[in-house]
Amino acid sequence: MPEGFRWGVATASYQIEGSVDVDGRAPSIWDTFSATPGAVRHGDTGAIACDHYRRWQEDFGLLSELGVTSYRFSLAWPRIVPDGTGAVNQAGLDHYRRLVDDLLERGIEPAVTLYHWDLPQALQDKGGWAERVTIDAFTRYAEVVAEALGDRVPRWITLNEPWVSSFVGYGSGRHAPGLTDGRSALLAAHHLLCAHAAAVPVLRGAGGQVGITLNLSPIRAVSDDEADVAAARRMDGCQNRWFLDPVLTGRYPEDMVSWYGFEDVVADGDLEAISAPLDFLGVNYYTRTHIAAGERAGLRHPLRPALDAHQVHPEGLPRTQMGWTIEPDGLRELLVRLRDDYPRLPPVLITENGAAFDDYADPEGGIDDEERVEFLAGHLSALRDAVDEGVDVAGYFCWSLMDNFEWAEGYARRFGLYYVDYPTQRRTAKASARWYADVVRRNALPD
Repeated sequence: MPEGFRWGVATASYQIEGSVDVDGRAPSIWDTFSATPGAVRHGDTGAIACDHYRRWQEDFGLLSELGVTSYRFSLAWPRIVPDGTGAVNQAGLDHYRRLVDDLLERGIEPAVTLYHWDLPQALQDKGGWAERVTIDAFTRYAEVVAEALGDRVPRWITLNEPWVSSFVGYGSGRHAPGLTDGRSALLAAHHLLCAHAAAVPVLRGAGGQVGITLNLSPIRAVSDDEADVAAARRMDGCQNRWFLDPVLTGRYPEDMVSWYGFEDVVADGDLEAISAPLDFLGVNYYTRTHIAAGERAGLRHPLRPALDAHQVHPEGLPRTQMGWTIEPDGLRELLVRLRDDYPRLPPVLITENGAAFDDYADPEGGIDDEERVEFLAGHLSALRDAVDEGVDVAGYFCWSLMDNFEWAEGYARRFGLYYVDYPTQRRTAKASARWYADVVRRNALPD
């Protein structure tokens, strides 16, 4: 990779921290959602997770072991402003100050995400992201964090995957807060982008670079049939263009505005603020999406009217344990599309890329996750191809540092470079950790 390319790993607060009622932290929507019977596989919660809140120094030793130059992690809003709007919890701020200081001492650049889905439950009780008042609460939260950490954090990410926060959390109900209301999902999506817009000047004023992370996927129709092509276009509009267009062009895609009947949601000045220039765009890529026309019985669509489209999995393609097809070239395809379709595209950071497999320890205690090594090698090769085609990619963050709470899948899915034995909290390097450390050291794939 080019000189100065940033190599990192990523985590999220609720997925690793635990200690959900320690040192003044209040409940988040994920505490409430995961305690709801049937919401999360096996009834798992993030109450303990990886116990990172207490074991962070041990975990930062893993970062040094990998040799990464950057570490992406998120702050827990309810640990800093427990009720979302009121008093600041100094113990929470001090915790993250210690994390940032230790990273800098290790020569590792902090890349801090303000919001990775753990909205204070007190704000959800007032309507959450479906209410415009949450924008003001997020702005104040950003101000508190910027004042405390802004002089030491060189790179900020305002939001992680607002598509998931809104359409999956408020539309399909598969994530917190578990609502199934299309109108609320649309409102949440727009208010999230407005909150991003409000936070950008606050964070930039503290001296750091600022971006947003979107989960993006190349969308392909399963055939040349007109209905399938139209369905794929709608899915692209929902998953990709609904967030890319306002951020990078200052408008929502007209075809989807017409489909959803969205005109009355946007206030004067919203889109101008949302499209303010960014220092980078964070891209989370996991798989390509194949679409056919028609609804599949039993699916809960995140929005109404439904997209009249459904995902299919072509035969012959390998899949991860999540059921996602493994298509490394989709990353190159996506990045080239971003360059070609969005002239204002800033430098790109791959803020998440990884895979869940059925990892297990052999009798000697080793974890030989060859599938993950192959997955990462394929995607890094595709990333290099995109760079060769002229896409400005500034860094890559592997998801994830270690196994953790995988949202609605609980602890049944393992994405980590390090294996976590949850009963003992022991961390063990997988073969992929050693392989990735070699890539970081070389700044290149092995021969």
